[in-house]
Amino acid sequence: MNEKENEHFETTRSSGNVFADLGLSEAKELQARGLIGIHLVQLLKAKDMKQKDIAEMLGLKPADVSHLFNGHFSRFSTDKLLGLLADLEQNVTIQISPRKQGEPFQEVAFA
Repeated sequence: MNEKENEHFETTRSSGNVFADLGLSEAKELQARGLIGIHLVQLLKAKDMKQKDIAEMLGLKPADVSHLFNGHFSRFSTDKLLGLLADLEQNVTIQISPRKQGEPFQEVAFA
């Protein structure tokens, strides 16, 4: 896109939560599920298993594994996603502390 074409577009700085930027009412929950879901999928892909075998290992329907791999995390509760991480023998730590100005409200750290 050249400079002249770019003149017709406005840009807005992100808040750090794309769901909030889109005005979705459950933005915080959607962001948390998305961050947890992405990490879960990365762990599952590293196992280099077929989706059918992953479903059997986790006690899910094959369609649910497909939804995970396609990023449809809103089909799962945060509790379910955290439970799947526990099934994969992952430590999950929730830390609550006062937020400093400018810090994101939610952050997910991966080791």
